[in-house]
Amino acid sequence: MEKQQLIEAGRVANTHGVAGAVKIEVWLDSPDFMKRFGRLYIDRREVKMRPVGVQKNFLIAKLEGVEDVNAAMALKGKTVCINRADAKLPKGTFFLQDIIGAQVLNDEDGSLVGMLTDVIETPASRIYVVKGAREHLIPAVPAFIMSTDPEAGMIRVKLIEGM
Repeated sequence: MEKQQLIEAGRVANTHGVAGAVKIEVWLDSPDFMKRFGRLYIDRREVKMRPVGVQKNFLIAKLEGVEDVNAAMALKGKTVCINRADAKLPKGTFFLQDIIGAQVLNDEDGSLVGMLTDVIETPASRIYVVKGAREHLIPAVPAFIMSTDPEAGMIRVKLIEGM
C-alpha cells in the first residue's frame, strides 16, 4: 500500500482571540502529539506553527502569516496536515490512514473477511468497519485484532459468532 506523504491531522475549527490564533480540532491521538510539529500544511502549503495551548481535544496555535482574526477566519474549516517525515512514531504504531484499504483475514483459517474501509472512534475503543461478503464491525482491541501489518496491508482478526 502506498503511503501518502501528507497526513490529515485535523481541521481549523475556529479563531482564538483577536491576534490571529486558530483553534485546531486534532484528529491524531492527542493535541500534545501535534504540538511537537513546527510546521503544518494547509491546502498543501507549508505553514510554520507555534503552539499556544491545548483545550480538550483542540490545539490553539499561531500560524506564520496569520496576523489577525480576519486572516484566521479565512482558514476556518480547512483541513490541517502533517508531513509523515516529521512524525516519529513509537515502534509498532502506525497512522490509521496506513491501514485503510488493508485486507482483513480470519486468523483461524486465513480466509478473507474483507477490506478495512473505515475506523469509527468510540469512547470505549476504535471500531474497524470491514466490508466483504457482508459488513463486519470489529472492535480494535487485542481480543479481536491478532496482528496488524501496515507495510503488507494486512490485518488478522479473531471473529466470534454474530460479528
